[in-house]
Formats: sequence, structure tokens, C-alpha cells
Amino acid sequence: MVILLVEDNPGDIRLTREAIHEGNIVCDLHVAVDGEEALAFLRKEAKYANAPTPDLVLLDLNLPKINGWEVLSEMKTDQNIKKIPVVVLTTSKAEEDILAMYSLHANCFITKPVDFDQFFTIVQSIKDFWFNIVKLPESM
Repeated sequence: MVILLVEDNPGDIRLTREAIHEGNIVCDLHVAVDGEEALAFLRKEAKYANAPTPDLVLLDLNLPKINGWEVLSEMKTDQNIKKIPVVVLTTSKAEEDILAMYSLHANCFITKPVDFDQFFTIVQSIKDFWFNIVKLPESM
């Protein structure tokens, strides 16, 4: 499974990598550190011309250049990438953010915990659901 993590915080990137490693999750993890890079990766533009199409996007909301709201909105209006599932993984707990993300067709909204054990549990739950339960199309 190919995962695109869209995250600008180096600590959260490291935490995600550790949780994937500790959980023995077999995946091809790619990281985009801002919304502009994420859209270029998804659209296979410039240096990402040969990038794989992700099976899942883990999207933070608070990003430089292009924020998570705009990334999600762009994704869901682009015929070539709109079917890629998006898990919003952010520090926000705000009801208006949750409503906005579902209005933009996010597949789910998860608030990041600060504790590693809780974060590990969330990453395991994402893996269990998206890798083992959900049936995704073979080619999006």
C-alpha cells in the first residue's frame, strides 16, 4: 500500500514513521511537507512525474503554502485523484473543522493525540481499517 503523509511538522513525521515501523506496517510511505508539494505529488507534476498513486492520503490541516482545506478541495474536484481516500489527521478538535472536512468529502477525521502510545494505537487502527477491512479499487 502506498501512503502519502502530508505533514509539515518534523516531530509528527518522525512519530508517524516510528508508529509504522513499530507496528510492522508494510507500506511505501511518501511525505509532502506542504500543500503545494502534496498536490504536485498527487498530480505527478515536475519532479513527481514518476510518483506512485497513493492508496491513502494522511492529511494535516495546518500546512504552509497551501493549507489542508485547499488540498482536500483541490483533490476532490480533480477527476484524476478525487477517488483517493483522505484521512484528515490533525491537532484540531473544532467542530467547524470537522464539518468542513466532511463537507469537502474527507473519508474520516482524526484528532492527533500527543502521547506516542495513543498515536501508535491510532496508526494501528488506520492500518487495520484501510489495509484489512476496506476494499479499494485496484487502480484509482
